[in-house]
Amino acid sequence: MLQLAVFLGNPGRQYERNRHNVGWLLADTLPFLLSWQKKYKGLYASKDGLHFLKPQTFMNLSGESALAVASFFKIKPEQIIVVHDEIELHPGTLSLKFSGGLGGHNGLRSMKACFGTADFWRLRVGVGRPDGRAPGAGGSIESSKEAGIADWVLSDFSADETSDLATVLNTGAELLERAFTAGPETLLPEWTKKNCLAEKPAPIAEADKPKSDPAS
Repeated sequence: MLQLAVFLGNPGRQYERNRHNVGWLLADTLPFLLSWQKKYKGLYASKDGLHFLKPQTFMNLSGESALAVASFFKIKPEQIIVVHDEIELHPGTLSLKFSGGLGGHNGLRSMKACFGTADFWRLRVGVGRPDGRAPGAGGSIESSKEAGIADWVLSDFSADETSDLATVLNTGAELLERAFTAGPETLLPEWTKKNCLAEKPAPIAEADKPKSDPAS
């Protein structure tokens, strides 16, 4: 069972609403109150035997903070879930995943470097790409600097994205709570990759609207 959630982001007011900080935004949307305190090179909280962490080391050193918590409480990598932004998923898409590649994400790279394995859970929050390629077409942050990937994840959500962000964050927070209680493996069939934004129904044409009938 999961014991630790690590929410990836960068400290500093200039990064608060960045796409790269969507993990921290989700942490602040959890459906229960947490008392955060400065410990383990991050902001740490616990509730009902579960542990929560927002590393304050900057993204590329996130693993140092996570390892400090995991070492103190003897938490194994497979009992950790990392919440992070994912350029290879469309905005509005949430995805649960265990282990696998790192996709050029420096926070995940730091986790693997510190723990010696990538065998931890991830809750990926789609932020899409800026370079014209569909999510999933490939290309890491490092290999796509000319396409503006680094600037993209370090920029704020647009006004259009912000209008849907609350739904995404609330859904992700509820999903994380379920993963803690039921186990993430039980949620994989439904949440391997799922767009959590409900499609808006098309407006009903005037001719298709039901007519009032005084006899009914």
